[in-house]
Amino acid sequence: MMDSLSSLVLVVLTLQAAVSSCSSLDLSEQPSNRRLLQDRNPDLLHRDHLPSVGSSTFPRSDQPRNDANGTPHSSSSSSSQSHEVHAKKESSKKGSKKWLYTVVIPVAAGVLLAGIAWMFSPCRKRSDATIGPWKTGLSGQLQKAFVSGVPQLQRSELERACEDFSNIVASHPYYTVYKGTLSSGVEIAVVSTTIKSSKDWSKHGEDCFRKKIDSLSRINHKNFINLLGFCEEEDPFTRVMVLEYAPNGTLYENLHDESFDHIDWRSRMRIIMGVAYCIQHMHELSPAKVHPDLHSSAMFLSEDSAAKIADLSVWQEVVSEGKMPRTNGDHQEPISAGLAGNVYSFGILLLEIISGKLPYSENEGSLVNLALGCIIKGRSIASLLDPKLESHKENELDLICQIILDCIQSDPKKRPSMREITTRLREAIAISPDAATPRLSPLWWAELEVLSPVEAT
Repeated sequence: MMDSLSSLVLVVLTLQAAVSSCSSLDLSEQPSNRRLLQDRNPDLLHRDHLPSVGSSTFPRSDQPRNDANGTPHSSSSSSSQSHEVHAKKESSKKGSKKWLYTVVIPVAAGVLLAGIAWMFSPCRKRSDATIGPWKTGLSGQLQKAFVSGVPQLQRSELERACEDFSNIVASHPYYTVYKGTLSSGVEIAVVSTTIKSSKDWSKHGEDCFRKKIDSLSRINHKNFINLLGFCEEEDPFTRVMVLEYAPNGTLYENLHDESFDHIDWRSRMRIIMGVAYCIQHMHELSPAKVHPDLHSSAMFLSEDSAAKIADLSVWQEVVSEGKMPRTNGDHQEPISAGLAGNVYSFGILLLEIISGKLPYSENEGSLVNLALGCIIKGRSIASLLDPKLESHKENELDLICQIILDCIQSDPKKRPSMREITTRLREAIAISPDAATPRLSPLWWAELEVLSPVEAT
């Protein structure tokens, strides 16, 4: 916008300079005409009946005059000279004005109108009307492609990828997850609302849907289930988000479902660090992003068992009509309370990972109360260690137990920030952010293929 205004100002200044130059040219003709008169007949300047240059009154051509010897003669010669000078002056004026009116003004006006039309053209892409692109981790080609925001996809494309929406991998009261496969073989997750008619889709639901697209597109972390695109159509009614697919199920399933492979200590530490890095990243965005439902069912594992955090809360928000408590920049709850709530949830998640126990069970009750009971009885939380673990590192376990106690404090103000937690964890657990992310991620190839039909249009 600033570039456009600068160009507009430049055009206006150019036009003004052109008009000024023509005006100055007009004025400069006067002294040149005087010099012309002086060169041709110096005696004329001393005669009383000769008007000053620029006067509108001239003597009559038939009036007799006397020469230097007193002989009367006609003044036609001097009058002819003055008329010639005046004619040249008028011709010069008309020429400069003609150049001004026929060349300068039309060209400048054309450029000015073209600039204004371009500035207000509906086809022009405005940065404040689009969703910002992912800022890091993208090649130059992908950054260029994402400059227009998250791509909107066609239902027909998703139907082909998901085998006519028959490949269901998860079903919930508020949403359904389909597994899709692109032509390159890359797998994607297609998450759709369970609402089947636009009559049941409220303005509140549409606002939630669009805000979540905006929010998810800004997170951009390799330990997060990233947004690839979305689809919204009215016939048939469709509201869908296309996400990266994590093939190894949820963390909850891997910890508590016997049909899943056992997770060893090192893999659990890598999951902890990946989650910590991602939540810290979210909290330090501007504005900060609070995960609305941080628990093991929202954690997915990649092919090499790296943590991938998902946010699927929007589908419940759509049907809640504002009844759900919000935690991210909403007036119902300050952002600081949401950040502290994430820290508390992270403490419970740590406890669930090292113990292999459910966050709540009918037999043992709340896992937090179980941990606090150990402290009251003079035992360490380490006594809750998962017996299935064949080995572990004592220094890492001790540090995690200390962090758990800090995270689950009843006073939110006494809980540490995610940056403090990540710093402390890394002192004992030597897993860098790069080591905590998936080694082989098909995400970028999925982006390229999803974007191909969008770029073609």
